[in-house]
Amino acid sequence: MSLTSFLEKQFIDVIQWNETGDGMLAWRYPVADMEIQNGARLTVRESQMAAFVNEGKIADVFGPGLYTLDTRNLPLLTDLNNWDKDFESPFKSDVYFFSTRIQIDRRWGTATPITIREKEFGAVRLRAYGIYSYRIADPRAFFTNVSGTRELYRVPDLEGQLRNTIVARLTEVVAPSEVAFLDMAAHQAELAQKVAAELEPSMTTLGLALQSFVIENLSLPDELQKVLDRRIGMNLAGDLGRYTQFEAAQSLETAAANTGGAAGVGVGLGAGVSMAQTMMSAMAPTAQPAATARFCQDCGREIPRTARSCPECGKPQASQG
Repeated sequence: MSLTSFLEKQFIDVIQWNETGDGMLAWRYPVADMEIQNGARLTVRESQMAAFVNEGKIADVFGPGLYTLDTRNLPLLTDLNNWDKDFESPFKSDVYFFSTRIQIDRRWGTATPITIREKEFGAVRLRAYGIYSYRIADPRAFFTNVSGTRELYRVPDLEGQLRNTIVARLTEVVAPSEVAFLDMAAHQAELAQKVAAELEPSMTTLGLALQSFVIENLSLPDELQKVLDRRIGMNLAGDLGRYTQFEAAQSLETAAANTGGAAGVGVGLGAGVSMAQTMMSAMAPTAQPAATARFCQDCGREIPRTARSCPECGKPQASQG
């Protein structure tokens, strides 16, 4: 080691960190030969915490502020007393900085569907996705259990662990509940709160604090979603007459998209609707007028009989004779 290098490394007396970009969680201050001068000044800014590691152990954790470090590591004196050891001090120290900013807009989702027991359909495969945010709350636990002695630890290094943990906790909450899918979809905020509560112990172990957790979407497989849509259609129809008209409207749209026998199919469907309406009129009390309800050929919503387009979805409607 040259005399110039020896003298340069002895006078590191200001230790601080300016984050150079997003996504950084922990960073080790680059101290020459891991030696920190006794009485060095440590600056910790807002949105940061720092851990002083002396002789391999965390001696203290510092929040925002300006500090003077008193350590057993006296580089100048030690090196002069150990010149025969090539000026290498036996007392080694490190300072690790941790970003306590909230890491926002982190995405999570089910890479593969999770199997749950649903109240109406039995065992179903469910997909879900959403966002979450977190921050470092306990640098000591994060250093010990996650980042360790790495020079730099970034958000992507932790992403897979957190995402898989979220899916596991979601499965634990939803799988045994036997709640109807429609109820889950209608109360996503409450479901998210339950999942967040289950996540907290796992996050605490990693030295993290969960700031927010949101379920953006829950979905069923396509074939099961179609069955659910038909049930919703029946509920919207309300009775046999309305359901017949709803089914006819759906079929008319399909027939219009076909070639060849589309006209014949349309005529047949029209006759079927007329027959159903006649039967319903015959079954109804004589004092009741004939049904005048009309349904959108696209979304199935009830619309005015004279409407040329659906007020709900805007789909043009075939004229009524």
